Amino acid sequence: MPSLDSPISEIHLPVKGMMASACHDTAAYQKTLRGEAQCSGIGLHSGENVTMRFLPAEPNTGIVFIRTDLKNGARSVKARWDHVVDTQLCTVIGNDHGGKVATIEHLMAALCAAEIDNLIIEIDGPEVPAMDGSADAFVFLIDMAGVQAQNALRREIEVIKPVEVEEDGKKAVLMPAEDMRFSVDISFDKKLIQTQRYDFMLSHKGFKSEISRARTFGFFEDIEKMTKLGLMRGGSLDNAIVIKDEKIMNVDGLRFSNEFVRHKLLDAIGDMALSGMAIRGHFIGSRTGHAMNNKLLRALFADQSAWREVEAPLIVEAS
Repeated sequence: MPSLDSPISEIHLPVKGMMASACHDTAAYQKTLRGEAQCSGIGLHSGENVTMRFLPAEPNTGIVFIRTDLKNGARSVKARWDHVVDTQLCTVIGNDHGGKVATIEHLMAALCAAEIDNLIIEIDGPEVPAMDGSADAFVFLIDMAGVQAQNALRREIEVIKPVEVEEDGKKAVLMPAEDMRFSVDISFDKKLIQTQRYDFMLSHKGFKSEISRARTFGFFEDIEKMTKLGLMRGGSLDNAIVIKDEKIMNVDGLRFSNEFVRHKLLDAIGDMALSGMAIRGHFIGSRTGHAMNNKLLRALFADQSAWREVEAPLIVEAS
């Protein structure tokens, strides 16, 4: 069984800046970070200590992970739906040379909410650090590094007809919409959870206040089974909500009364961010998870009549 002792996590603030570029007042432009940032922590499933650096990237780079502990072709892994190689309890991306990066969904959600299009992420291990089990630390790092607009227009994927996948009572749908929306419901045979639903229109401000602090969760009785499968080796009460005998084991309890469904929505944002561009559409997930989310993206891109690439409009959030 994994230890319930606290893992050590570190955050380092930006170390250098990047020149600003002028933008048109009405068009949305691609974005990267203004400076660099770094964090260290333990992988939730691998149990390995990992250091990760965020580096500004050129326009049209996308989000690219660089495994600094690997060599040659195995080093670079692009964060895209068609590079997903595993979805058991987390989202894992990989390349044709055996390089993999696991548990990317929380970081991808934070980058998506901040509209970060281009970033190099250097990582010296196989898994993104769990930090506190949410996306809060990654939001902090992005805010501290700053966001930099670039001299390249931003593009979006507009959903123009419904796309749906369904399996074993789970369902995920993308519907046409004017913006990026998420509606998620969950149902567990636990009095502490039962049925919960959350609706959310994606924005950086809203993500920061409503979604980013929602932590991953699990059940005490599943821990031994998960570790036998090579999972949850770095799990602790400091990076996950643990439920035992209908009680929350974490001393401070929940951050939200419906933290469970908020975290599932966080996961969905991160998984949909693997589309490679922002999606203009409404994601509706019922008991969905990483596997269904990826199947939905594969179904979307398999149907050329269901989407089109469009110019992203400039949206200014109210202060």
